[in-house]
Order: sequence, then structure tokens, then C-alpha cells
Amino acid sequence: MKTLAAGKRIAISNILFATDFSPHSNAALPYALAIAHQYGARLYGAHVLSSDDYLFVAPEVWPAHMQQEEELQEEAVARLEEQLRGVPHQALSGIGDVWDVLRRMVAEHDIDLIVVGSHGRTGTRKLLMGSIAEKIFRQASCPVLTVGPNVVNQKKSVSEFNQILLATDFGEESSAAASYAVSIAHEHQARLSLLHVLQRPLPGAASSESTSDLLFRQLQELVPRDTDLWCHPDYFVQFGLPAERILQFSSANGVDLIVMGLHPHGAVSAVTHLAHTTAQHIVAHAICPVLTVRG
Repeated sequence: MKTLAAGKRIAISNILFATDFSPHSNAALPYALAIAHQYGARLYGAHVLSSDDYLFVAPEVWPAHMQQEEELQEEAVARLEEQLRGVPHQALSGIGDVWDVLRRMVAEHDIDLIVVGSHGRTGTRKLLMGSIAEKIFRQASCPVLTVGPNVVNQKKSVSEFNQILLATDFGEESSAAASYAVSIAHEHQARLSLLHVLQRPLPGAASSESTSDLLFRQLQELVPRDTDLWCHPDYFVQFGLPAERILQFSSANGVDLIVMGLHPHGAVSAVTHLAHTTAQHIVAHAICPVLTVRG
């Protein structure tokens, strides 16, 4: 685990806002606009029509179906142009597998951050951007800000990040996530809390108290107290089910943004509390946006 290099501001030049124009997608739009304003970034709005529709269309009506798709794409671009007004932007539209199209857009436009809304449902009740939101933060190479269903009714300005939580398991992604957490905290003059949740004491530890002391020191090494922030970070070690503890901490402390490092897809440690199922649970139930960062 690397110690954080202090004083470095993250660079966000290009943002992708992925939307299906549902209420949950629309709830993520103010965050995309606010971040674009704050960082002077170019905002790309993206709407993708799923190519799965062709599975249910007879070949003889494909020409009419293609014409309808072209009209829907034009309508989507017009709606995006209206939504993105006020910041440098470009409206993008595509047809195909939604994530495959978005992934190509990310590479083509050198995207630094994806912003997406999610309704948080699972199983057969998933909607387009609900199911794709999970795939995005699991597989995207760049950081992803996901706005879940419980964030919709928050009344404060979306540009106010006063309490930031960095949830960490000390994996290789921790340093990358810490860089974002520190930079955003510095940008907003926000309080930064670091939290590690462990289900049981470490093997060989004499007690849960000695385990806590060890983990507390690791948190201090990850983001030292002399890091370039307006106030010292706070450190917390808790025992229990990680997702539940992270959500409880966020709610009890009025957290405005949760930042987490994610392991590469398919390379999740057996002991990590930031496995994909845990991250998905947090995104679905958090009362604030969740920023997931890869190493």
C-alpha cells in the first residue's frame, strides 16, 4: 500500500453522463453539471438504444424499425442538448449493446469520469440504466460517480460536499481512491473521514483492540494528518458487516460523498470488504453519491 502523495489536484477534463432519461438518470444530471462547472470540464451526454430490440422484430419490418431508431436518436440528441446547456458539451447517441457502446465512447473521448444514475433494483425488476449502472462501475477503467435512488430526495445543493468518507480495505486501489478523496475534500474544504470495516480480528492478533490499533495506524499512513487539507482527517475502525457499517456511518455522520477503491473485475480478494456485491449494496442504499475508483 502506497502512502498518499499530498498536494496533487485530480484532473477532470472530460465527463460522460450516461442516461436513459428516466427520473433516476435525471437525478444524476445536476451532479454531472456541477462537476463540469467546477473543473471546467467538457460534458458528454450519452444515450444508447439497445440493439436487443431486433430480436423481436420480423425481418420485413427492419427498414421501418431502422427509421424509427434514427428518429429516436435525433430526439435523444435534442433532449441532451437541452439538458447540457450552460457547459461545454457534446450530445452522443448510439445503437448496440449499451455497455459496449459506452465503453467505446469512454475510449474515444478520453473520459476521466462517468456519472450515472441508478434505481438500485436487482433481478427482473431492473431497468436499463439500473442494470447498466452496476456494469459500468464494475468494468469502467475510469472513476464512476453513481447516484442511487436514495439520493433523489436530498435537498442540499449537489455542489456541496462537506463530509466525505473514504471506505478502504488497504488494497492496491486504496491509494488511487485516497487521491480522489483528498483532492475533493481540499476542493470543497470538507471534512474527510477514513473508515475500515473488518468482520473479525486479524489472524494472530491478541485482541480486537490490538487489531484496531494496527488498522488505525494503517489509516494514518494512507492519508497522514499533515496532508494538505483544511482540517485533519478522522480515522475509524469498526467490526461488523462492511456494507452495513459503511451505510450506517454515512447516515449517522451526514456524509455527502462515499469514495471507494474497487479491485479489477475478476480479481477480488476473498477477505476484501469492497467486493463487487458489497459495492453494489452500498450504491443501491447510500443516501449520497458513491465514487468508485480503480487503481
